[in-house]
Amino acid sequence: MAAPAVVRDLREHWAPASAQEFMLDDVDLGNRRLTIAGRVRPLDDLTLKLLLDWLEQRRSRWPNTANLHLLIHNQTADTTGRASSHWISAAMRGQDAPLEKLRVDRQLEEALPHGPDPLHLAEVFGLDEKTPMRYADSARALMERPLETDPATSP
Repeated sequence: MAAPAVVRDLREHWAPASAQEFMLDDVDLGNRRLTIAGRVRPLDDLTLKLLLDWLEQRRSRWPNTANLHLLIHNQTADTTGRASSHWISAAMRGQDAPLEKLRVDRQLEEALPHGPDPLHLAEVFGLDEKTPMRYADSARALMERPLETDPATSP
């Protein structure tokens, strides 16, 4: 079975090793949060929708599972074990954009509307102290770049 869409979306933010550790208790739908490795992260609209869809699919497909891991499949639904990183990674195989490019694009997408704020990026993505500075610098460069003009209308 192919990994669900929520896996693809979560993988834009977090590595398969951390995604396979997600537990049902890590999801706080009421407050739109997901706890990852002890850090609470907000859920954007798309991720929340995908997560709700996955939880509905999970409940209808395996209604009697005792597995408390968020991401399960046919072989793990009858156990308490976690899904493998191989199964989680399968969702990205054959895609046009590699995972790292999706992750960088998502971080820049977050940086642009909030301004080049490394503290915001560090909090949202759980980045170490040097990485958010690079993304903030990239966002700053994009924000300061003049708007492109249509060559057909330029003098």
